[in-house]
Amino acid sequence: MAEIKIAGARRTEFGKGASRRTRRDGLVPAVIYGHGENPIHISLPARELGIALKSSNVLLDIDLGDHVELTLPKSIVRHAIKGTLEHVDLIIVRRGERVVVSVPVHTSGEYDRDGILEHNNNSIEVETEATAIPNFLELDMTGLEAGSSLHAADVKLPAGVVLISDPKMVVVHLSVRAAQEEPVAVVAPVEGADVPAEGAAAPTEGAKS
Repeated sequence: MAEIKIAGARRTEFGKGASRRTRRDGLVPAVIYGHGENPIHISLPARELGIALKSSNVLLDIDLGDHVELTLPKSIVRHAIKGTLEHVDLIIVRRGERVVVSVPVHTSGEYDRDGILEHNNNSIEVETEATAIPNFLELDMTGLEAGSSLHAADVKLPAGVVLISDPKMVVVHLSVRAAQEEPVAVVAPVEGADVPAEGAAAPTEGAKS
């Protein structure tokens, strides 16, 4: 997993107006909390933070000048339209302690291509050491047949990682593809054959012309 150091500045102004001014300056309002410590209100450079958050479950070493806090992003708020960072909550973690996090699941392997693959859950919750959070977990779909599912319990977990999600939670399901109806053949009239005039009754079998 990634661990990135970012310089943070303590904030002395609070409220919506102060937060807007912070964002206009290219910074993101953030709060550090946890381990019984008083919350620390800070601002972080938006560009550096945005790049760091592209990594799943990244650890952030927040340099506050007098000390560095090892943190894990807990809540990330983005602008509904622009997608820009609005606010971040960071929880303090200690090296060696275990944390519960949501980790993305990547699928691999050949499955029955006649089925339709549905991703019911793209991530699962696990407990792991704070500085050893996997970037992703792998689910092998080799041999998966149409009409079958794979569950959280089927996801391969590295040593030291414990499943927290319900083991029976469906991660992927391979649906049976609906059978296509056979097209009905339409018989065209033979060229030159007599076709009854509109409104006239067709001759019955055995009738003389």
